[in-house]
Amino acid sequence: MAGHSKWANIKHKKAKTDEKRGKEFTKVAKEISIAARTGGGDPDANSNLRLAIQKAKTINMPNDNITRAIKKGTGELDSEVLEEIVYEGYAPGGVAIMLEIATDKRTRTAPEIRHLFSKNDGNLGETGCVSWMFNRSGVLVVNKETLNIDNEELMLQAIELGAEDVKEENEALEIVTMPEQFLSVKESLENYGIQFEAADIEMVPENSIEINEVSTAQKILKLIEALEDHDDVQNVYANFTLPDEIVEKL
Repeated sequence: MAGHSKWANIKHKKAKTDEKRGKEFTKVAKEISIAARTGGGDPDANSNLRLAIQKAKTINMPNDNITRAIKKGTGELDSEVLEEIVYEGYAPGGVAIMLEIATDKRTRTAPEIRHLFSKNDGNLGETGCVSWMFNRSGVLVVNKETLNIDNEELMLQAIELGAEDVKEENEALEIVTMPEQFLSVKESLENYGIQFEAADIEMVPENSIEINEVSTAQKILKLIEALEDHDDVQNVYANFTLPDEIVEKL
């Protein structure tokens, strides 16, 4: 879990400055469609769909887009059949990478992802080569400056509501839950007026590698950004931390 917030903060700051709204819409629409296909089109009865819709609203996706994505998933509208795949590999510095993919053509996606790894000093590995280093967890990131209650009070509330752990990372508090408890903890805290900078179910590394060279950090971030920009990549997870003095030099 260590260092997750620092990478998340870099990623979210980047997201605020880059104009990638179209790609964001596409990725979330795929997530909505897959959730609707596997669990039905009613968000009240499908927690994965409810979470995907919440993400869509966070990025201001129009309601028509959300409805269309749900109908594609339930089969009410024709669409390509999306296959979910997990790819695993390594970035520079021995950093483990996990990718969640949603593609309509595996034979196109696999060589493209392999090319992105090799082009950016990484290696696409075999299934299972790094997945054992990660656990699926719910992660809620709160900016301390936005809190309307004391830090310790929030920590106690989160634990009472079912959170597994609360970690303090400089300007942020990171609440970790079991995937099954994620939405109930999130929605309960929102009822207390808590706002989240990030909220998702993620593959969280058990341990992380600290990167202390600017050049290596730059290579890792370049690879991750290239992977995130690929249309079939839904999520990228990695097990590295960046000390503050390295972040300042990036």
